[in-house]
Amino acid sequence: MLSICRYAFVACLVILSTGTLFAQTSANPADSLESQRDANGFLSSFFGGKSNPADTAKKKKKHSTWSVLPSAAYNPSVGFAVGAIASGGKYFGNPDNTTLSVINAGAYISTNKLSTFEFKHNAFSSQNRWNLQGTMQIGKTIAKDNGLGTGRRSFGDGELHMGDQHYPNNPDEYPVRYGYIKINERIYRKLADHIFAGAGLSFNFYNHIDDDRKDIPIAVTHNYRYSIKNGYSPNAYQANGILINFQFNNRDQPNRPFRGIYADVILKENETWLGSDRKALQLKVEFRKYWSLSESNPEKVLAFWHWASYLLNGSVPYLDLPGTGSDAYGRIGRAFIIGRFKGLSFVYNEAEYRFPLTDNKLLSGVTFVNVESANNQRNIQLFRYWEPGAGVGLRLLFNKYTRSNLCIDYGRGSYGSSGFFLGLNEVF
Repeated sequence: MLSICRYAFVACLVILSTGTLFAQTSANPADSLESQRDANGFLSSFFGGKSNPADTAKKKKKHSTWSVLPSAAYNPSVGFAVGAIASGGKYFGNPDNTTLSVINAGAYISTNKLSTFEFKHNAFSSQNRWNLQGTMQIGKTIAKDNGLGTGRRSFGDGELHMGDQHYPNNPDEYPVRYGYIKINERIYRKLADHIFAGAGLSFNFYNHIDDDRKDIPIAVTHNYRYSIKNGYSPNAYQANGILINFQFNNRDQPNRPFRGIYADVILKENETWLGSDRKALQLKVEFRKYWSLSESNPEKVLAFWHWASYLLNGSVPYLDLPGTGSDAYGRIGRAFIIGRFKGLSFVYNEAEYRFPLTDNKLLSGVTFVNVESANNQRNIQLFRYWEPGAGVGLRLLFNKYTRSNLCIDYGRGSYGSSGFFLGLNEVF
């Protein structure tokens, strides 16, 4: 995820074209698609003339749509980046009893020779009998690494003695550059209304790991110390496993829910026969709850998110440890960079209020607060220290048929951390 203005130029283009008619209390229901304006419709009319009402009716009848927009950004670590984002949706059954299936994709390349490609899908068969969820991420990136645990700016890994070598504590921040391939596929079978069970596979490959340290000895970097201590190569490793899943889902829509509950419990076992460097058993728990606060404005939503990963047994390679940005969409922990906090186990909570800003629902706003906790291999226990973050955000409706939107958030957190955080679709 880029952290500086990937979609700012698209937002500015649409905002300037639509004026600043900020919403007040309206006597008319505001959830009608006919009264809504999205970026996809604006760009289509800008480049191809006015939209045809017959085409709109045809699109609604088919219950599917697809949109593509360019993107651009600048980040001191990434450099100048250009790319594209895409979003699509389709009903594979009666919309009255079948959830909208969605596909989201994006790619960029930067002047610092960094790049990424992401493809994510969440598909439902007729009457939600089957649910297929998956993500694929391929790229090269660079991150600022602060080690394990929460409670201080950085704890370091402590003093180590391995053979005749003495390693002093290393509480500093070190950049790390690496390539990655992440593939996660899960299939669920409906057991009862809104209740699913299933299984899946997860593959995580990390290679060309370079502790971008300049004149700093490699022995002090966090990835190197953790890897040597736990029996991994510091240059490349894998974490591949089997997934057992249990899910409850009665959300009205996956991209941007107005109401409902999503709960997912996953037991993941990394296996050496699948290519993992070490065996491990992890329990991952996710819970989301959405309350729509208005019948005339269902977009006014109070939302809560809990995400946790617990290491039950074994060992996980360093860059695969759970932490900030470890969810499938890399959105955990606005106010902090990806990987800022991580541990053998990790817990995260967030609350957000969402509200429309314009009568045509093109623009919306959010406010949010969050906290995260992680342990380390020394004396920091889970739940002992919590790192807070909070902020506000702007939403640009990208595709009204799939409720896809572009998100621009500003967050501030502990230790003076702050920044802009951008993405496609709501954070959760």
